[in-house]
Amino acid sequence: MKKFIALLTALLLLAITPAWAAPVPARFIITGSGFGHGVGLSQIGAKGLALEGKSASDILGYYFPGTTIDTTPITQDIRVNIAHQSTYQAITGMNIQLFKGDLTTIPTPIPAGATLKFAVVGKVISPTITIKGAPTQILAPSSLFTVKWDGIVKVAGILLKYGSVALKVVAGKMEVTATMKLDTEYIYGISEMSSAWPTAAIQSQAIASRTYGLSRINSIRKECDCNVYNTIYDQNYVGYSKESEPTIGALWKAAVDATTGMSIAYNGAPINVYFFSSSGGTTQRSEDVWGTAFPYLTNVPDPYSLDLVLNPTYSHWQRVINQSDMSAAFGLPDIAMLSIDTKSVTNSALSISATSSSGVKATLPVGTFKTKLKIPSSWFQINY
Repeated sequence: MKKFIALLTALLLLAITPAWAAPVPARFIITGSGFGHGVGLSQIGAKGLALEGKSASDILGYYFPGTTIDTTPITQDIRVNIAHQSTYQAITGMNIQLFKGDLTTIPTPIPAGATLKFAVVGKVISPTITIKGAPTQILAPSSLFTVKWDGIVKVAGILLKYGSVALKVVAGKMEVTATMKLDTEYIYGISEMSSAWPTAAIQSQAIASRTYGLSRINSIRKECDCNVYNTIYDQNYVGYSKESEPTIGALWKAAVDATTGMSIAYNGAPINVYFFSSSGGTTQRSEDVWGTAFPYLTNVPDPYSLDLVLNPTYSHWQRVINQSDMSAAFGLPDIAMLSIDTKSVTNSALSISATSSSGVKATLPVGTFKTKLKIPSSWFQINY
């Protein structure tokens, strides 16, 4: 009987004891290298190769294997969204003309010193002209307005020198787009690399950015009335501020002019071009990041990204993530164990799993993990 009672007690204790229990760390330390998705042109790598005397075509041929530089003249305009789903905008500048509709209509000259304001009212845009000390002038509304100018204007916080600006009602809000020449005027305003870097590096960026625009020129996105956005979701367009930077702005403009008409091609067509800051020592294959393979978006050695002199901020980095932020990212009450489940051929993380103190497991793809926790790249290790 005593043995039976002892056995029964042991079984009861086993039944009420958690099947899996582990201590919960207060924080996790993530250490790694690189900044960005790692596909295509490494900007730090471009700088390193330029310092070694390589040309822009050498650099692009290295990071996009099997491609060529096409020199076919580029005559198309590109439409850049500079304000998405807006309800109000103001335009200031000199020698402004306002067109009700497109540029085929008769323009209304805007007085010097005036501010041209646009507000969405119902399904139309209502413009007004305001001059300090004078009554506000209300103009007839329309679903589309176009603005031209001479000199420099400020629209949506961006200084613009070239082309025209359209304001159009889309889905009840205002889409503001700047239209300009793709070959030069658009690239003058791209801010993706320091203009102080070696000439070959910034020329390679100019060609890559032109190719990016060229590959997207044939379709208008309905949601933005544009070919591209002005943000890093496409590429960072800042307008006249880029070429007007003191001293170095002229270097960027010269790099654009020196590469006029140049784009990156594969089998005679513009490539799907991508670029990023730096890697973990090797660039990524596109299929490992986005699931689609391209022969020219493959992995190549990128030792320059690990050079502390060339890349002081991201050659090696560390992030300390507290328990609450990490568990919130995975949707778990707490996290006792964290591990990298799968890795790419370049040793970058592909998926990360977390296990709670009670044994519940959750997995995130690396893109989601990086976004939620602001991790610079996919090349990292996990420490406790």
